[in-house]
Amino acid sequence: MSTPLQMDPATLARIGNLELVARWVVDGFIAGLHRSPHLGVSTDFAEHRPYAPGDDIRRVDWRVYARTERTYVKTYESETNTNFTILLDVSASMGFGHGGITKLAYARLVAATLAWFSRRQRDRVGLVTFAGDALREIVPPAARHLPNILHALGRATASGRGTLARPLLTVAQSQPRRGVFVLLSDLYEPVDDVSRALAPLTGAGHDVIVMQVLDAAERSFPFDGATTFRDLESGERMAVSPAALRARYVAAMDAHVAAMRARLGGARVDYSLVDTSMPLDRVLFDYLLRREFLRTAA
Repeated sequence: MSTPLQMDPATLARIGNLELVARWVVDGFIAGLHRSPHLGVSTDFAEHRPYAPGDDIRRVDWRVYARTERTYVKTYESETNTNFTILLDVSASMGFGHGGITKLAYARLVAATLAWFSRRQRDRVGLVTFAGDALREIVPPAARHLPNILHALGRATASGRGTLARPLLTVAQSQPRRGVFVLLSDLYEPVDDVSRALAPLTGAGHDVIVMQVLDAAERSFPFDGATTFRDLESGERMAVSPAALRARYVAAMDAHVAAMRARLGGARVDYSLVDTSMPLDRVLFDYLLRREFLRTAA
């Protein structure tokens, strides 16, 4: 039987239980880290704290217990109590999927996995979903809000236009405490607009990680035969001969992605391109590397 780390995201999405999938993926990922001493979260010991229900019993310090008859667990430097907030674009274009899973379904899996992992790290986790100028779901970062986040992700549907500026400004104005924000979006806006939309968050000193979520078909344009394409946000239709357009389309998409990487990287934003066929453990691993980089660069 395949483990969750070996399953393709489309299969995981069909399970339909975000809590189960997130816990399954994170536990499998952590087990993999234990097998590899060169990968993983910080192992620098920070302090002891009293055992609490739900703690991993393997982290109990039995030497301390033998001396004091009190149960303590070891905590590590990576357990930061950081405010960790996921910003999820739920605009209509996120409803596109050519490989058995939509971008929104994939982003929900990533969001649930990151929230579960961050809560395991004892971060305070939060979620904002948005489309157009409106915030749709707001779960403020808190230690006990993981169930609220999973429920909100389960309700998320793709509709409306995709714009970043006003939603991100509203979020930045409502978050006085510094924290980590992870934006999941297909970023179908001009690079300048995306950079300006992120400025209130970076300007306030937050650590910002951007994952541009794209379907592989959006980059390779593999379609055959004359086809009418419909813009999922505007409804506009366009008749296209893919073979005649493919080379220019692919070049334009590559230029857009390259420009996004260059601009955001120069604006203290950690950018990555996430393909919806990418295994979730790879996304989680890349995220950990970025958190470590942001922590050491601070």
